[in-house]
Parts: sequence; C-alpha cells; structure tokens
Amino acid sequence: MNDANFLQGIFTPEMIQITHWGFIFNLILTGLLSYILGKIYIRYGMSLSNRKDFARNFVLLGLATMLIITIVQSSLALSLGLIGALSIVRFRAAIKEPEELIYLFLTIAIGLGMGANQRFKTVIAVIAISLIIWLSSKVSKKTQDKQGYLTLSSKNPDLWSIQTINDLIEQESDDFKLRRFDKMENFLEALFLVTLSDPQAIENIDQELRTNDSSIQIIFANTGESL
Repeated sequence: MNDANFLQGIFTPEMIQITHWGFIFNLILTGLLSYILGKIYIRYGMSLSNRKDFARNFVLLGLATMLIITIVQSSLALSLGLIGALSIVRFRAAIKEPEELIYLFLTIAIGLGMGANQRFKTVIAVIAISLIIWLSSKVSKKTQDKQGYLTLSSKNPDLWSIQTINDLIEQESDDFKLRRFDKMENFLEALFLVTLSDPQAIENIDQELRTNDSSIQIIFANTGESL
C-alpha cells in the first residue's frame, strides 16, 4: 500500500496553479533578471568573444525556458514529450569559454525558477550571485589593470616560431597564456593573455620584436574593455 502511494505521488505531482496575471508578472520579471545578468556579463565578463552580442541572447533564453517550464511542470506527459524533443534537437552553439557556459546556465536557472513560480528564491539568488561577481571583480581589480590581450601579427612568418615568441614574452611578463596561434604562408598572428610586470613591458616587447622584424604589429587591449 505504501509503495502504491509512493508511485502515485511520483506520477501525479501536485499542480502549481499560476494565474494569468501571475504568468505575465513572471514573464516580465524573467526578462528583467535576464537583462540585468546580461549587463553584468558585459561589464565583468572575461570572455574573448564580443560580450555585447552574446549577452543579447540572455533575455530570449530566459523567457523561452520560463515558458517551457510553466507549460510542462504540471503534466508528466508533457515532461516526457519535452525530453523526447530535446533528444532530437541538437544544439551546436560554439561555446569558446567556460565562462559563457556558466552565464548560459545562470540564465536557464532564472527561467526555471520563474517557471516554477519561485519568485522570491530566484530574485534572492540572482542578487547574491551578482554581489559575488561584483566582489570578485573588486578583489581582482589590481590584476586586471595589468592584464590584457596581446596580439602580434607579422608578414614574415618564417622569422618566428612559437617558442621564440613565448621566450620573449616570458621575460617581460609575470604570467602569460597562448590563446591563439595562426601561421600561414605569408602571415602570422598570435594572441596571448598576459599579466605585465610593469607598463614599460609593452615597449620592451615591441622593441625586441622589431629588432628582428620591422613589419610586426602589436595590439594590447586591457581585459576590462569589450573586444
């Protein structure tokens, strides 16, 4: 008898009634929270991709998730149908940075929370996460001021190897990571995330590189800027 009641509780979940005005309010609140999350990502994100273009997807993703959860939450049949639909549809979005995936999950979480009519918990969670992101940015502000993306491009790729460039940058930086290296027949381009020891380091790197190759070009962009 207890087993039968347990199974019945699983397959006949309690329905959460949401009024029409409640649904509209949840929809507006989901859009607002997703928009705020997008602004936070643009301001404090560290991704190499264009953060403004990527953040435009947050509102639509949050609203779509909220709508789906609102529809399927009270019906086991619809929930199983959703699983079947997701097994057919394959998402092949190019996620370049783990940070992008984290913000997508946060946007989906907003839609899930509002779709389940958990307004208070969702709003509090978004506020708490926003504060954590803001505090983290303040703690790491000194490092970010010295950190940036260094792009090197040359029309003489035969003069350079990845090891040569790495050795040169290592001498003038506290830390560096190679993000991209493209070497073709008549062109070379390398992108590094570097933490500079001092502002003069860029000038030193430029002088050393131009000693061997006058055609080389250097671009340095601070990580606080939108690329």
